[in-house]
Order: sequence, then C-alpha cells, then structure tokens
Amino acid sequence: MRKFALALAVVAALAAATPAFAQRASLADRVATLEQRASDNQANMDLLNQVNQLKSEMQALRSQVEELQQQNRQLQESSKAQYLDTDNRLNRLESGAPAAAAPGPQASAKPSPPPPAVKDTPPSVHGDPGLLAQSGDERAAYDAAFNQLKAGQYVESARLFQEFLAAHPNGTYTPNALYWLGESYYVTQNYQLAQEQFQSLLDRYPTHDKAAGALLKVGLAQFGLKQVDAAERTLADVANRYPGTDAARTAADRLNAIQLSRLRN
Repeated sequence: MRKFALALAVVAALAAATPAFAQRASLADRVATLEQRASDNQANMDLLNQVNQLKSEMQALRSQVEELQQQNRQLQESSKAQYLDTDNRLNRLESGAPAAAAPGPQASAKPSPPPPAVKDTPPSVHGDPGLLAQSGDERAAYDAAFNQLKAGQYVESARLFQEFLAAHPNGTYTPNALYWLGESYYVTQNYQLAQEQFQSLLDRYPTHDKAAGALLKVGLAQFGLKQVDAAERTLADVANRYPGTDAARTAADRLNAIQLSRLRN
C-alpha cells in the first residue's frame, strides 16, 4: 500500500512538471522568433543605408557629368569661334582686305569665296625694242580682261582671258592671264576649271612670281571640291616649294583652319 502511494506521488510530480517544461520551450521559441525579426530589421536597415549611399553617389556622378557637359559645350563654342576667326582672316588675306575682328555668333562657317586680290604686277620684259612694240595688242587685250576682273565682271573677264590665251598662248602676259583666269573661275566657285588654270601655270611656269599663289589656289580649289586630303597635301607642299612667301604663310593658316574644322566636326 505504501509503495502504491509513492508511485502515485511520482506520477503526480511528473504531471505537474510537464506544463512548466512546455512553457519554457514555448518561451525559447518566442525569443528565437524575436531575435530573427530583429536580425531581419537590421538587414533591412543595412540595405536601406546602402541604397541611400548609392543615391548620393549617383547624384554626385550626375553633377560631374553635367559639369563635364558644360565644359564640353564651352570648348566647342571656343573652337568654333577660333575656326570662324581664322577662316574670316584667311578670306580677307586672300581678297587683299585688312584683317577684321572675329565674326559674331551669326557668322557663317563657310562664307562664299571672296573676290580675287586684283593687284597685278606687270611682267618684266627685256628684248628688242622692235619686238616689244609688237606686243602692244597683247597688252591691250590683257588690260581689257583685267579691267573686267577689277570691276567684278567675272564671267566676262573669264571670256576675255580665254580669248587672250587663245591669241597669245606664249605671250609675255600669258602666266598672269592663266592666274587671273583661274581667279575668275575660283570666285564664281567653278573650282574644277580654276584648278586647271592654276595647275597649267605651275606646269608651264614653275618659277614665275605667281607660281606660289597658283599652288595655294590649287589647294583651295581642291578643298572647294571636297577633296580635303588632297587639299591638305597641296597646302603643306606650298611651304616646301615656296618657303617664306606670303602664299606659304596663308597656306599654313588655311591648313590649320581645315584641321581645326575636322576636330570640331
């Protein structure tokens, strides 16, 4: 009887202890859940901080890009202004006009060809006075064509210079006539015909005082024909063949302008 009572007491004690164990297990689970939630919240906070940091970095990069874009626009505008200024001064040099200030924002990057510099130098003539007297018709025909050129009548001057060359293919004024015939074509943008006349002068009279200018105009005519590579080679050749001349200096300036234009584009 005593043993039975002891067994009942043990069973009762075990029964009373089970809810307490179960309660402790439930509390541990709740603590683990809370710790997991806290860990998740910390991860979310870390992720949010990273996102905010990336936003700040993106804003800084955007500001740098905008600043670089502004600097690039300023460089482009500066390059364009330099190109227009150089092109304007070169055109004035070709036309014999004095240099002027840089063109305004509305200036054209490709102005129409300027009128030729109509400052002629009579060729040096030596020989028998009787033979020189026979050149009177040649000089009169040459002056008639040249006067039309000075008056800006380029079509008429071209016609008269053609007639002169047909009548005097090897005359005293033939080199000059070839040059000014080329100018008559060049100023009206007939670049191919202009190039042919300048090249003819070079081929026939390579040491004439207008040969340097003729080579310069060959390069400019090539540029007018969109033969940019050939124009650059020809302009560079002017300084090699006729160093120290005004034509060589003008060719160098125009070559720089063409290269600057390429960079700008």
